[in-house]
Amino acid sequence: MRRIKTKVGPIAVHLKLGNPSLIPIIFLHGLYFDHHLWDKQVEQINDRTVIALDMPFHGDSHDKIEYSLTLQDCAWMLLEILEALELQRVIAVGHSWGSMTLIRAAHLKPEAFPAMGLCNLRFKAATSLERVLIPLQHTLLVFRNFYFDQTAKSLFSKQSLANQPHLSQFLIASMSKLTNSQIKYIDQVVRIEPQESSELIRNLQVPALAIVGEEDYVGIPPIEQTSIVRGGHTSPMEAPDEVSAMINKLIELIKQ
Repeated sequence: MRRIKTKVGPIAVHLKLGNPSLIPIIFLHGLYFDHHLWDKQVEQINDRTVIALDMPFHGDSHDKIEYSLTLQDCAWMLLEILEALELQRVIAVGHSWGSMTLIRAAHLKPEAFPAMGLCNLRFKAATSLERVLIPLQHTLLVFRNFYFDQTAKSLFSKQSLANQPHLSQFLIASMSKLTNSQIKYIDQVVRIEPQESSELIRNLQVPALAIVGEEDYVGIPPIEQTSIVRGGHTSPMEAPDEVSAMINKLIELIKQ
């Protein structure tokens, strides 16, 4: 693991080295998770370098993070990391917050991303009701175990949790590293503040594939090649084979 200094603070970068002549793949996880969200996908990639970030406040990126964060800052953070690693181009794969970061980074520097995979991309602005309910939900953080359990029910489908009860424990393990104030703050940054990004997506100059769970709350993004898979909002864990297949398609795209 390396910690790379960025404008938002030091970010933990986990590296699995491979053939330097092949374009690396970089993974960005979503809210409450960490780089382990991608363990199955990372394990299956053995030909090229793989990079998995811990996003701000999450995993090993929990110290000295600025409390003045925006999604645009996260996009610049990613570009700073690529520069520090001396990488000109990467295949980029994101989940939720990670996908929201990727589409913004691709507008800043499209040439850095020859192909992009977007899992469970939230692209709609928070509704008026959500802007009221999310802070109200935060009052339940005094009962952290209950709050984590309810979060798991919102992120995974009922069938996923019934068939794979370890998914809830995985979320709790990563989410428990966050303080209550960090959860409140990052929800503000990622769930409440972002504006509608449909036009941003339509204007992407980067080849992109998308995956959405059939019970995902985010809706289907305006990306032509979007696959609907089983599960809810956490496709890298609920539909890991389909996400791996998407990654293989991204690799094929850059060979054409």
